[in-house]
Amino acid sequence: MREYYPEGWISDTTENKRNMLTPSALALAQVNETVLEAVVQMCDADHNLTINLGCMPGIIPRCEGAIGISEGTTRDIALISRVGRPVCFVVTAIKTDSTGKLYALLSRRRAQELCRQRIINRYHIGDIIDAKITHLESFGAFCDVGCGIVALLPIDAISVSRISHPRDRFKPGDNIRVVLKEIADDGKITLSHKELLGTWEENASQFTPGQTVSGVIRSIEEYGVFVELTPNLAGLAEPRQDVFIGQQASVYIKSVIPEKMKIKLIIIDSFNSLYTPEIRYFYTEDRIKEWEYSPTLCRKKICSNF
Repeated sequence: MREYYPEGWISDTTENKRNMLTPSALALAQVNETVLEAVVQMCDADHNLTINLGCMPGIIPRCEGAIGISEGTTRDIALISRVGRPVCFVVTAIKTDSTGKLYALLSRRRAQELCRQRIINRYHIGDIIDAKITHLESFGAFCDVGCGIVALLPIDAISVSRISHPRDRFKPGDNIRVVLKEIADDGKITLSHKELLGTWEENASQFTPGQTVSGVIRSIEEYGVFVELTPNLAGLAEPRQDVFIGQQASVYIKSVIPEKMKIKLIIIDSFNSLYTPEIRYFYTEDRIKEWEYSPTLCRKKICSNF
């Protein structure tokens, strides 16, 4: 059973609440280095984080706020931005203040170190894990793969259907499944996603010539318009001058040609909309070694190996 989850996953669990219910429960969690989770109430002027544990207050000192803070490789915005959000941590000490009241010293950095050790020592390239989208950049999506440890999902690994920006597929806070693609010597983790979204044939089997369905215009070329039907499937319609990238389109399916890996479309109408094809995971195992997107009869091959 996996022990470390993206931040926000365990706050409301019975076990997490039980581990913070009393000082003795908190002390046992300290001995076991149990990863706990609660919402940050405040970040003070020195960037120490304050948390209400229920049975007592907790403090995450700035240097314990994240891996890399002390070394300067992680910016303090990583701490400030956690106010009002759940964070993972372990209890490092239970102390008494000047008025005789108990408080706990906490470390998010230690929770992240434990999680990173688990990933490096127990997981392998090709393993499939849960992740949470934290923020988006033009080159990819950053994902929390456990205790706030961030990994990169490059834009070209998000789906087979090309997108102009990761926000075309995700938004911060989305929970997704990902494949471990690379774990570098410096601990940086790279992910993939498209292999879980099905092969060409699996996606194309949902459509039949003669149907009219919804899609999103992803690319406009001189020779035609690419319309995404699912995140891993796009078809080509004849050129049109009155359509724009990002519009929703109603398309008539003219033909499905597996040996050429093509779906021919006719655009019936296009309009501005927030519509985006639903993400569906065809691959549901916990590990993947190889994946071939292309149909058997198609000469062009698109594949991944882990």
